[in-house]
Amino acid sequence: MYRIGVDEAGRGPAIGPLVVCALGVPEEDIEVLSDIGAKDSKSMSKKKRMELANEIYSEAEKRRWKIGLISCSASRIDQERIRTNLNKLEVELFKEAILATDIKKNLGEILLDACDIDEQRFGNNVHKNLGKKWEKWIVKSKHKMDSDNIIVGAASILAKVQRDSEISQIGKSLNLEIGSGYPSDPKTKIAIKELVSGEYPNRYLRWSWKTVERIWFEVNKKPMPNRDESNGNSKQSSLNDW
Repeated sequence: MYRIGVDEAGRGPAIGPLVVCALGVPEEDIEVLSDIGAKDSKSMSKKKRMELANEIYSEAEKRRWKIGLISCSASRIDQERIRTNLNKLEVELFKEAILATDIKKNLGEILLDACDIDEQRFGNNVHKNLGKKWEKWIVKSKHKMDSDNIIVGAASILAKVQRDSEISQIGKSLNLEIGSGYPSDPKTKIAIKELVSGEYPNRYLRWSWKTVERIWFEVNKKPMPNRDESNGNSKQSSLNDW
């Protein structure tokens, strides 16, 4: 029986994508994750996360593990927030990541690190959106599941390493030190000021974030434009874009 752990990285940053990873592991291989030392990505250094991610990918190639990675661009986040809200977007992204594992089994267990304040509601919404093929799967949704379950912890590592890689590539493409992308990061605050200095905010910014809107107004003395008015609003949700 497969167990699928799902977690995200990058819910709160003002710059860059939100990444969701679904990791499917046969029940008999869970001990392998334990041997590797997989656990919540937040509990380890960047170097250690990268080492463990490489080990997870290596074991996944040798075994029957399945990985679904979805990278949701800043523009998609902004556009979806106009239509719905971040919680509903994450339900969709978790569903997309699970489907991307391409697991053919019709029975197993899905473990979610709940993004909604209501754990059960989040799990129910993801389960419902997966469709009929997944009706017999057991879905468990819990806050801090990445700390309590080793598969979800491993998924959190892959999601975090992928987001860090994309943030690094964004910084290189802009020739700018953007830090972590979180509004509390001093380097990110400086970068945002640079990235709102054009006719429109830069496409890698999350225009719907209050921090970005505030800095845009401070620099430009006018309201934040609608993202759809800009030519920089193309979706970048596929890993192939990188």
